[in-house]
Amino acid sequence: MRELPGSYQDIGRDHPDIKRAYDELVASAQKAGPLDERCQRLVKLAIAVGGRLEGAVRSHTLQAKEAGISEAEIDHVVLLALTTVGLPSTVAARSWVKSALEGEEIRRG
Repeated sequence: MRELPGSYQDIGRDHPDIKRAYDELVASAQKAGPLDERCQRLVKLAIAVGGRLEGAVRSHTLQAKEAGISEAEIDHVVLLALTTVGLPSTVAARSWVKSALEGEEIRRG
C-alpha cells in the first residue's frame, strides 16, 4: 500500500477525531451496497474525472491499479467521460492518470 498524501496525513495528525469519523464514513459507504471493490474503484475514478478533481483522479487511479485494474480499463473509464464532461476535461484527466501511473507528483503553481 502506498503512502497517503502528506496533506491527508496532516488532517489525521491535526484533527484525529475528524479523520476517524471520515474513515468510518468511507467504510460504511463501501459496505452499503452490492458493488464489489473493483466496481467501487472504477466508480470513484469516474466521479473524480467528472468533478475535474486532479488529486482525486490521481489517487483513485493508483487505488484502481493497486486493486488489479489494468491501465487500459482505467483509460476506458476516462474516455467514457468524454461525451458527458467534454474534450478538455477528458484530456486533462488522461494527463493526470498518465502522470500518476508514471509516479509524478502533483505540480503546484
